[in-house]
Formats: sequence, structure tokens, C-alpha cells
Amino acid sequence: MTLMENVSEVTEFILVGLTDALEMQVPLFVIFSLIYLITLLGNLGMITLILLDSRLHTPMYFFLSNLSLVDCVYASAVTPKVIMGFLTGDKIISYNACAAQMFFFAAFVTIESFLLASMAFDRYVAVCKPLHYTTTMTSTVCALLVTGPYICGLMQSTIHVAFTFHLSFCHSNVVHHFFCDIPPVLALSCSDINTNEIVLFTLATVTVIFTLLVILNSYLFIFIAILRMHSAEGQKKAFSTCASHLTTVSIFYGTGIFMYLQPSSSHSMDTDKMASVFYTMVIPMLNPLVYSLRNKDVKSAFKKGVGKAKSSLSFAY
Repeated sequence: MTLMENVSEVTEFILVGLTDALEMQVPLFVIFSLIYLITLLGNLGMITLILLDSRLHTPMYFFLSNLSLVDCVYASAVTPKVIMGFLTGDKIISYNACAAQMFFFAAFVTIESFLLASMAFDRYVAVCKPLHYTTTMTSTVCALLVTGPYICGLMQSTIHVAFTFHLSFCHSNVVHHFFCDIPPVLALSCSDINTNEIVLFTLATVTVIFTLLVILNSYLFIFIAILRMHSAEGQKKAFSTCASHLTTVSIFYGTGIFMYLQPSSSHSMDTDKMASVFYTMVIPMLNPLVYSLRNKDVKSAFKKGVGKAKSSLSFAY
């Protein structure tokens, strides 16, 4: 049985998009194309560097490579369709494509939230228990800290999509958003969506509370350890690293709380669309910069890679 074979009379949805202003279509096409290109180059480049440089084969960079992969997937689930909409004006998305887009976006955003918690725990062990780091962050532990987020994300997304597309859509097929996110699609249903809202709120709340507790507790102990350091330079470096991480965490969780942890009656779709831009486009682009490109090891690996490439070109000619 396919998704089409349910009680819904809707066979496709129409995405309203970010704006109907014709004069904005080309500028937005250029802007979002550049953002998506930077996102792919930054994240895929990060994965490549980590794979090729043995100095980056550590738990920290193992988590970073997975974070880059997650960013690529959920940005790719949304951004190409948005870009094509600006270029061609086609805002129609099929019923099954809408379900697939919702699934991948919800899954990988959830995976990212749990990965951020895993990364915070990794930093806690590195700063607070450096002598036990190698025995604590073993390959098995790292695999579990990455596998867990994927399992949680895929399970939650499966629940959301199953509950959402089990509903009947017989009123309108116009989605007041630029992609098939859960709240705007639920708003189109002519079925009772109370259960869906409770499930969405409950799963989002549990995810946010659990991951934030891990992150905040980890960084509380990290800050205490930093304050006990005798080296001012060491304190400055550690605080800088923590500030960058917590800035991105604040943006990620702030927009999530703003969008999902409120009743549907409080939702403003236009405001939600602007907040969603952070999730779908800005955060995936910024993560390689915030987490990695400011890191000396990554810069060194990049310079080494560029040097090898130049040597190979010189040898070829």
C-alpha cells in the first residue's frame, strides 16, 4: 500500500513559498543557490578532510563528520525544491514527495539535536577528564553516541509522517510554507489533529529537554574546569570554543522552541517561515565554520591538502 492509498482526496500540494514578489525571485534564487553551494562545499569538504587526514581520526572529528553529513542531507531535502521554485515558478509538490520531504527534514533535524548533545559530552570528557579520555571515548562508545541519534531521529520522523499522512486532506492543498513542515501540513487537514499536536509537542519537548540537559550540564562542568585553569591563554581558548558551540546551539534550539513548542493557534506561518530559513539553510551553512574551519587542526589539514594538490598539478605539467 502506498501513501496515495488512504482517505485523502489530495494528490498534490502547492507550496506558497517565501514570497510572491516577482522582482524578488531572481535575487532570492541567486542568494539561496550560493548558500546551498557553500553548504555542500563546506560540509562535504569537511567530511573529505576528516577522511583523508589521519590526524583528524579522533572522536571529536568523527562527530563533526556526522554533523556535516546530517547538515547536507536535511539541507538537500528542502533547499533544491525552493531554488527550483524561484527559477521556474513551479510550487507544486506531489503527495508522496511532500511526505518524503517531511520525513527527511524531521529525521535529520532531530538527529542533529542529539548529535549536538553527543558532541557536548565528548568535550566534557576532553576538558574535565583528559587523563581518561582515550579509555572513556572508545570506538564502541563513539559508535553508540552516533548511532543513538540516528535511531531516535528516524523513529520520531516515522511517527510524525505516519500520523500526519494518515489524516484526511479535503479542505485545501495550499501549504503556507516553503516546504512540507509538520505544522503547516497539519493545518490543512479536515480531520481531528489534537492527537497529532500532542504527539508533536510531546516528542519535541522530550527531545529538547533531554538534549539541552546533556549540553548544559556538560558545559557547566566545562566552565567550572576552565575557571580552575591557571593559564589565562588556556582559559581564553576554551571559552572561545565553548562560546561558538553554544551560539549555534542557541540558534538551533531557539528556533526549534519558537516553532514547535507552542499550540497551533499561536503560530504565525510567515514568522515560522523566517525561522525555518535558519534550520534549512543558514545553520547547515554555518556549522562547518563554527565547529571546524576555525580549528587549527582543520586549517592545517586543509593547507596540507592544498599543498598536495599543487604538487600533483606541478608534477603533471
